[in-house]
Amino acid sequence: MSKEKLYIFDTTLRDGAQTQGVDFSIDDKIKIAEALDKLGVDYIEGGWPGANPTDTEFFQRKIKLINSKLTAFGMTKKSGRSAKNDPGLSALLNSKAPSICLVGKTWDFHVDVALGISKEENLENIVESTKHFVKENKEFMFDAEHFFDGFKNNSDYAISCVKSAYDNGARWIVLCDTNGGTLPNEVEKIVKEITKHIPGNNLGIHAHNDTGNAVANSFAAVSAGARQVQGTINGLGERCGNANLMSIIPTIHLKKYLNKNFLTNIKSENINKITQTSRLLDEILNRKPNQHLPYVGAAAFSHKGGLHVSAVQKDPKTYEHIEPKLVGNTRNIVVSDQSGKSNIISRLKSIGVEFKEDDPKIKKLLDEVKDREFIGYSYDGADASFELLARRLMGEIPRYISIKEYDVSVKKDKLGNIISSAKAHLEVDKKIILCEGEGNGPVHALDNAIRNNVDKIAKYSQYLKDLKLVDYKVRILNTGTEAVTRVSIESTDSKGKNWFTIGVSTNIIDASFKALVDSLDYKLFKDNAPASI
Repeated sequence: MSKEKLYIFDTTLRDGAQTQGVDFSIDDKIKIAEALDKLGVDYIEGGWPGANPTDTEFFQRKIKLINSKLTAFGMTKKSGRSAKNDPGLSALLNSKAPSICLVGKTWDFHVDVALGISKEENLENIVESTKHFVKENKEFMFDAEHFFDGFKNNSDYAISCVKSAYDNGARWIVLCDTNGGTLPNEVEKIVKEITKHIPGNNLGIHAHNDTGNAVANSFAAVSAGARQVQGTINGLGERCGNANLMSIIPTIHLKKYLNKNFLTNIKSENINKITQTSRLLDEILNRKPNQHLPYVGAAAFSHKGGLHVSAVQKDPKTYEHIEPKLVGNTRNIVVSDQSGKSNIISRLKSIGVEFKEDDPKIKKLLDEVKDREFIGYSYDGADASFELLARRLMGEIPRYISIKEYDVSVKKDKLGNIISSAKAHLEVDKKIILCEGEGNGPVHALDNAIRNNVDKIAKYSQYLKDLKLVDYKVRILNTGTEAVTRVSIESTDSKGKNWFTIGVSTNIIDASFKALVDSLDYKLFKDNAPASI
């Protein structure tokens, strides 16, 4: 079976930085570049030196890459000056990047309207820019902006643009679907036509995701002969994003696409770093990962229906197209009111609870879950609360801190400030401990009352000092005067372990308190804290 080389070009640090709400620091860019280098992508586009201080300083840093080539991005020279005297091109040369990628116009409409120059002058700019970097022994790439729109509008001119770069020494001609509006069948047809003029081994694809087809368009281009694929971690990018390399890379390695085993610079043993790389980006951006991303999402290998779980236990291939560990992910058996006995058994095994499959407590746990979900609980995403429920029923959770009573008040002072105060009476080793706190809301105040007074709870202070409330969500399950409220709390600690707890009540404070107490209990349990006497 034939093997061909595919080159992976990551543009997270440039295209990804154009995402609304994303602002990489120098350190952020270095961390991401190092992770991509360890993964083994061929090219890392670091940004546009000279365009902004961050990108300029990034290229001034001495970043040692072992597996990847650092690439500097820019645009073709401006009209009215030579390539040698163009400040933008000079900044790229001064970056000392071994690889240069320049974007240029290939849509005649943009040449006329955006640049306001003749078509011949645009071709000259492409030729002179290409020659300039080839002469300097740089690996040169021409990013053909809006190529597919340009081809559909004036194919002869679009082809002449990319030919101008290729004929003058460009290593790669990258066909860009800049507005993401081209469909896979069009991409394949157009790229096949271009291979009549430029070899596929010199063609790349740069797909945007505005129709949700960026990954499909990338593979359509590969089908037609292109051998470089550009994209970003998690599909990060402007508007709807770019092609997601976290989907493309494992597909190339783990699937036989076009009946070929493609080779990449990424070693097979590094494919299990894909999930880690994906979540590193979300950690740097301080945002929750998209749990439904293919391959790397937390729900990518989740099973909820009881029949599905039974089938997966017999043969995982029934509902899993690959083994999760191949990409560094894990199988997740979800417990909900749709669960069967197989879900409960699988979940208990995954959390290390010892039991016999004919133990009547399993049926009791299943009934308890369904009863609780009927009144509003949802253990679908509340792993910690489910584990506590299961272990309590199985008799494995000791008693830690008992909450005897609590009081929460909210007032508005003369200056218009809203102040929330909370008091909680805790019992540890048969002693009552009063904890008080304030916050910007009743739940925050209640949380502070407990966590900010951990020194009073001497027995558990060392376990609770690093406990942090990361996220808090409220959902009203029904309307009316007796509306049921469901509260979900995400917590973490210094070990970097996040867990989710849940509480349900007709009172939002009570629901919050239940979720908060579960968070405390789970923290103490997982850290092997001693029981209260």
